[in-house]
Amino acid sequence: MFKGISSVISFLTIIPSKNGELETVAKNMYLFPIAGAIIGLIIGAVGYGLSLFIQPLITGLILTGSLAIITGIHHTDALCDFADGMMVKGTKEKKLKVMRDPAVGSAGVMTIVLYAAGMILAISMMKGFALFEAVLFSELMAKLSMVIQANRGFSAWEGLSSPFTQSMKDPRKLAVAAGMAIIPTVIFGGLTGVFVVISCVGLSFLLLAVSNRSFGGISGDVFGASNELVRLASLLIFASI
Repeated sequence: MFKGISSVISFLTIIPSKNGELETVAKNMYLFPIAGAIIGLIIGAVGYGLSLFIQPLITGLILTGSLAIITGIHHTDALCDFADGMMVKGTKEKKLKVMRDPAVGSAGVMTIVLYAAGMILAISMMKGFALFEAVLFSELMAKLSMVIQANRGFSAWEGLSSPFTQSMKDPRKLAVAAGMAIIPTVIFGGLTGVFVVISCVGLSFLLLAVSNRSFGGISGDVFGASNELVRLASLLIFASI
């Protein structure tokens, strides 16, 4: 168990581990919410303290940057690639080619700008323990979204996503991941938590359907983009209700 937890933490963050082989991470993908909890506890605690002493927008900027740094900016980069692939017109093959292109297009740039603005705005609307809870639960839901997509989806091509989609078809693994993410969010988040769970699970399936239609399946970029978009959706809901 410890090997599995350390492998997913190393994969999803900049925290190093000796157990970071892709096959090991894929087999233990159902433990992603644990990595999300660790990220959420760290960033949430920082946000809790900062929000009591400095201006809300500065807190939002620091936490948004901190989340990008602790996760190695990998998922943010995936969101950029996903946006470029979605916006190009043409066949699935053309969309996949654009998404895999290391060059950044205008759609990707605009998406990242809007994403960062949304994150800063959402975080700045909360403070104290409410902010701590929102950051923690948003990370749980973000990681669950990737597990759901790996369980229900198939890879668009043989690549980074393939080991995950192959290893996560066991419904028991999905149930464990869902329990770790949903139960604390509902218990401690109350009615808002319930709404967050319903909305974010729905968004996960929506992004899966869009990816299947646009790309013929999912990829590592789809996983990363879903992580970012579900996190943002969670924070916006917590900030608005």
